[in-house]
Amino acid sequence: MITDTREKFRKFTKPEDFERIVERGTVSEMWGICVKDFADRIAVQTIDSKHTYAELERDAALFRTLILEKAKGENARVAVLAQNSYDLVKAFIAVTTLGLTAVIMPAHLDKTAVFGCCLKFGISALVYQGSLESSVELAQKKLDHVGFIEITETSDTPTEMVSCTPETPCVMMFTGGTTGKSKCALLSNCAVMQGTVNGCYGVWDVFYQRYLLVLPLSHVFGLIRNLMTSLYTGSTMFICKNNKDMFRDIAVFKPTIMVMVPALAEMSLTLSKQFGKNMLGEDLKTIIAGAAVVAPYLIEEYDKMGIKLLQGYGLTESANLVSGNPLSLEYPESIGYPYPNQELRIVDGELWLKGKNMMDGYVGEDEEGVYEDGWFKTGDLIRIDENGLLYITGRIKEIIVLPNGENVSPAEVESKFNALPFIQDSQVFEDIEGERHILALEVVPRMTVVSKMGLDNPKEYIISELEKVNASLPAFERVNRIEIRDKDFERTPSMKIVRYKKC
Repeated sequence: MITDTREKFRKFTKPEDFERIVERGTVSEMWGICVKDFADRIAVQTIDSKHTYAELERDAALFRTLILEKAKGENARVAVLAQNSYDLVKAFIAVTTLGLTAVIMPAHLDKTAVFGCCLKFGISALVYQGSLESSVELAQKKLDHVGFIEITETSDTPTEMVSCTPETPCVMMFTGGTTGKSKCALLSNCAVMQGTVNGCYGVWDVFYQRYLLVLPLSHVFGLIRNLMTSLYTGSTMFICKNNKDMFRDIAVFKPTIMVMVPALAEMSLTLSKQFGKNMLGEDLKTIIAGAAVVAPYLIEEYDKMGIKLLQGYGLTESANLVSGNPLSLEYPESIGYPYPNQELRIVDGELWLKGKNMMDGYVGEDEEGVYEDGWFKTGDLIRIDENGLLYITGRIKEIIVLPNGENVSPAEVESKFNALPFIQDSQVFEDIEGERHILALEVVPRMTVVSKMGLDNPKEYIISELEKVNASLPAFERVNRIEIRDKDFERTPSMKIVRYKKC
């Protein structure tokens, strides 16, 4: 089906703001307008500094000169290895507004990984943070063709932005890909800008907001929905340099909107209940949550605090944003309406995509099985309701095939157990008891909720309620064993639960 869904989002945004949501073809085009329209507004703030849009452009212009001195070739790829910082934002703007490709490396990469990435991805120049110098020393010793720039260096001479086409490569982002193997997706200027504009839809007050950045900019959710949408809307982004200081920074900066993964939203809610106050600040009105399943409980509890928690769905390969749910309170299990300028197809339950937001492909990787007839196969199982809202029902690679031939989607079964307000997270998996293959369930309870229930035997009560849910499931989806965990599941860097390996 072809989706032209811009109008579906109109009623969820201020009328004057909605008319200002205009598509831009390239980062240079967008950034030029931002500098002109928001020159004196604060673009980026840290605990000890503030930088206006005009100042950010001035610093980026000086940095462009250094890049041109080091990066050789018209279509050069410039790697950036840095932790979240004003300088990382400056470097990203400088590279992309030269019409070059920024390769945002996760800051935790070691020297061997950095060296390997430089070779694999054809890096022409590498911008690095001084504190990460040990991670680039191997590349510096062995790669004479790569130019190295310490991220705080500058020049005396500015270089103006360069016009490019929407098809010009813009950024390479690391991703697990649809197979789980780490890959690098190449996003064009067109894709980045579509993702940036998509981030504006479904939020009532979208311009001139105060964002707090806690997600890494090496993650597409942080780069597109946090940084780029913030800049596009003339907002101010406060960079939390150390997530341990997040609540201190919130008290200082007073954000109005936050982009976060559900695990962080869960932690913040738990602390708010524990201390009897909103730990995210009284000015916060909107949470944008993604990268993992959002529990309906979180949506309901934040709504009681006067905060809209809006969930969505996206992939690195789709410049982050495929759909967003402005009706999260009414349809808490939905990932929302598809964003404009996409085509969606559901084949045997799997979501296939085409559109302006889609990547050009994986760099240096075999793409067999990733595309079919030009459609990107997401690996996600999706259903759509009569209102046009999307729902994730699981991942193809996670499907459990039982000995009797029945297929079980763990995510779909888990959603039934997670609907209980005292269940924080769960995992359904295949296990072996004796010679039998069985379905097992492990859960992490919300102790802040359980502790207020006045139960004589909390574990017995939780098990009994889980058994009631279990009995309501189709016979082939019922679990044979239930265990209550006393600690969280192991998680990936993006805070997704690490799934147990299949038997």
